[in-house]
Amino acid sequence: MDILWWLVGVLAAVLVLIVLIAYLCFRMAFYISNKEKKENALRVVPPGEEYLPYQDRMTAWNREVKALPCETFTIESFDGLRLQGKYYEKFPGAPIELMFHGYRGNARRDLCGGVQRCFACGRNALIVDQRASGDSDGNVISFGINERRDCHYWVSFMVEHFGPEAKILLTGISMGASTVLMAAGEELPTNVIGVLSDCGYTSAKEIICKVIRQMKLPAKVCYPFVRLGARLFGHFDLEETSPVEALKKCKLPVFFTHGDADTFVPCRMSQEMYEGYTGEKYLYLAPGAAHGLAFPVDEERYIKALGEFFIK
Repeated sequence: MDILWWLVGVLAAVLVLIVLIAYLCFRMAFYISNKEKKENALRVVPPGEEYLPYQDRMTAWNREVKALPCETFTIESFDGLRLQGKYYEKFPGAPIELMFHGYRGNARRDLCGGVQRCFACGRNALIVDQRASGDSDGNVISFGINERRDCHYWVSFMVEHFGPEAKILLTGISMGASTVLMAAGEELPTNVIGVLSDCGYTSAKEIICKVIRQMKLPAKVCYPFVRLGARLFGHFDLEETSPVEALKKCKLPVFFTHGDADTFVPCRMSQEMYEGYTGEKYLYLAPGAAHGLAFPVDEERYIKALGEFFIK
């Protein structure tokens, strides 16, 4: 009997340890505090040495977009969060890019250059703060799993607000790119005419395992704890879907772009998705561009490639 109680105690201790590790993984990977959201809002340029050469340009974009007239929209997510976006109009009736930022970013920081690029392409822009970012509610980032549902809600809002003739392109950078790819694998109204994926990852699992290995930790051992933390405390499954799986069902033209010097989300991920996609597609690789810098490195070439693809 003593041995039985000893075994029960050991099992209970192991279970507590597993849950504790899963919770720590959840806090590290998926949770963002209100304080961190406010601190991120003050950053005009993403952290990292690779962004320093473009700091002046990005600061100017931020300042210019801040001075532009815009309309603020608010919607409610499927799980009751208040999500906010800002609409910038260049030409009435022009196609609108619905734009999603990256992991732990926000619309103003990550997408101000996107607004300028939209205007250069003759399009309007609706940039949104994803859940747990900027002025939107929430404290849990789900690597595009729940965010793809938010994308669908934004599309429905746009069709209702701008009318049945509205033309919409889904655009995302980094996690935002993977978000729109996953959304594009599900049923969308015919108003959505294409997707722009800038430096997206193939799956949440693959990018998380890549980061774990960068931390000199065994991915096969650590990833199950990360996934468990997402299930227990974030209430979502990292493997519910993925951009790779979504592309098997996507029927939209997709413009893939990536910097070939990206060390955060490897360039090969966009190449793999491009090669595996059977629909209309284009791959633009920006020479020497680090993560999220395909456009700033060569704005003219980027716009030309993008314009030629979608005009076709």
